[in-house]
Amino acid sequence: MLLEGVLLVVQALQLANALDLPAGSCAFEEDTCGFDSVFAFLPWILNEEGHYVYMDTSFARQGEKAVLLSSDLQAEEWNCLRLVYQITTPPGSLSDPSQLNLYVRFEDESFDRLLWSTKEPSDSWLIASLDLQNSSKKFKILIEGVLGQGNTASIALFEIKMTAGYCIECDFEENHLCGFVNRWNPNVNWFVGGGTAKNTHSILPQDHTFRSEHGHYMYVDSVYVKHFQEVAQLISPVTTASMSGCLSFYYQLQQGNDNVFSVYTRDMAGLYEEIWKVDSPGNAAWNLAEVEFSAPYPMEVIFEVAFNGPKGGYVALDDISFSPVHCQNQTGLPFSAVETSCDFEIGLCNFYQDKEGPGWTRVRVKANMYRAGDHTTGTGHYLLANTKFTSQPGYIGRLYGPSLPGNMQYCVRFHYAIFGFLKMSDTLAVYIFEENHVVQEKIWSVLESPRGVWMQAEISFKKPMPTKVVFMSLCKSFWDCGLVALDDITIQLGNCRSPARLPPPPGECTFDQDECAFTQEKRNRSSWHRGRGETPTSYTGPKGDHTTGVGYYMYIEASHMVYGQKAHLLSQPLRGVPGKHCLTFFYHMYGAGTGLLSVYLKREEDSEESLLWRRRGEQSISWLRALVEYSCRRRHQIIFEATRGVSIRSDIAIDDVKLQAGPCAGMEDTTEQSSGYSEDLNEIEY
Repeated sequence: MLLEGVLLVVQALQLANALDLPAGSCAFEEDTCGFDSVFAFLPWILNEEGHYVYMDTSFARQGEKAVLLSSDLQAEEWNCLRLVYQITTPPGSLSDPSQLNLYVRFEDESFDRLLWSTKEPSDSWLIASLDLQNSSKKFKILIEGVLGQGNTASIALFEIKMTAGYCIECDFEENHLCGFVNRWNPNVNWFVGGGTAKNTHSILPQDHTFRSEHGHYMYVDSVYVKHFQEVAQLISPVTTASMSGCLSFYYQLQQGNDNVFSVYTRDMAGLYEEIWKVDSPGNAAWNLAEVEFSAPYPMEVIFEVAFNGPKGGYVALDDISFSPVHCQNQTGLPFSAVETSCDFEIGLCNFYQDKEGPGWTRVRVKANMYRAGDHTTGTGHYLLANTKFTSQPGYIGRLYGPSLPGNMQYCVRFHYAIFGFLKMSDTLAVYIFEENHVVQEKIWSVLESPRGVWMQAEISFKKPMPTKVVFMSLCKSFWDCGLVALDDITIQLGNCRSPARLPPPPGECTFDQDECAFTQEKRNRSSWHRGRGETPTSYTGPKGDHTTGVGYYMYIEASHMVYGQKAHLLSQPLRGVPGKHCLTFFYHMYGAGTGLLSVYLKREEDSEESLLWRRRGEQSISWLRALVEYSCRRRHQIIFEATRGVSIRSDIAIDDVKLQAGPCAGMEDTTEQSSGYSEDLNEIEY
């Protein structure tokens, strides 16, 4: 259980005058500070005595929404948005609790980005800290309350505050303590020091921020320790945006005492990783600590002190800050995900081969019915090993990646496809080579895989020394040499398997979890179906999905339809905005009787749809990428229409749909796959 009494005195937030709050903030003292209720939904009600806004069962029913929308905001620097809220749920009504959602609405996007969501009920105010990445775009904050089950269900907002900086930063001068919380321990805990706080057991320091008795800091004292290795933890807010750089803080330890001060990260799976540990007590004054910090997915920072007895003294902490640049004490080259990734569309990027000769060949295959193309677009480049020109007994082809700094957690993802090979084991393997190329360790290899299907592989590893990832293809026997294809390599910081609590980007759907926000007017045997693997009919349809090879996609089953019958898949309603949008998706049209795949734009209140894109007949045995550029200033929907062809070999599939603001990058390179539509209207509907 987390101690919130000392660390979360929420009422003190009101000490700040509402008129002095920065843009995007409100204490709800006298009004809603430019936050307006959206007319199409229920209103948020300002309490008669001020202090908060709310929705409850006095005017709302279960499932109804109240939406609060800010004025236009801009954050050219990184900002932290703190929301103080309370959700109350009557006993026995947890099956359908109330929900509070916070979205960010950018001016040029036709959808809202879900930044945070909670259903957590409480009997007191809670605080959420949410990172807002810097952007030159104007945006609005949208807060949505959905009332749950129960006669006394309610949702209340006490304060919204947007300030420059990162949410993991804190000088502990405000009583909400930036959302940091103490993990309750009966004997040792973190407390607020400085100011009027007095302690008779230890002589505590002045704070670091103001270097006076008026400033504040956090401290933990061993005076109440009763057991060996008593531990106190101070836990930061969970990061809600990807960040990497230098985490710094000031600390002070009482000299000559037995305590251990460490800093950990903890992901949402509960996995701890030590990133810093005091190696010497330092001087009696405040000491600066700097540590490389990377949060590619949601995680907490934990400041932990372990005491070995009641004479362990104290540890004080102040002025936690973060910078997106690397620490001054950083040695070696910093990691760059861009430099360690490659789709092989333009050369080998920063990858290279053995000097003995080219074991891997960069190839390109045009769309056809017999040989698969690349994974990136279906018509681009990829690497191929064990071709007929290089196949020989004992043949080995090695592809080296760029150098990776040591003592960091990495996630390697890539796509591969195997053709031929009676025995598939070890036809493709991944090794870790230390920089001197003396020590090598196999970390992954093919055991068994569907032939001719692009499969995704994920590998997590961490090594103390600088290393290189090496992709190795092996041809053991001349009579059993097939083809090994490799594409779309990415190397990122973090663990591949860490559960991401960040919501999936809006406008994107892989269909692996569900159909996202897509709907159908009717569902029957002739509708779009969500499937995986091969479709039931032979010589038509994909063998696997585009995302991972083993995931899901949407398709029509031609054997359940008649010639000319249509199936429609509709996107969620999208807001009209100025400027261009880019719709990207992958489609599969393989089969002698394949019909049509069309994409339409359906504007609100219009009876006719506008055709954006169309393909007719058999296209390729591979997944092909489509880029569709369009603009629409009115509320609209995107419709995927599949038409059954002349025979049952007419299955059509789509996967990895993505809608983005701005023009399509690379449309000039894929003219055979792209299309566009624009309109010029006087009114914009939001």
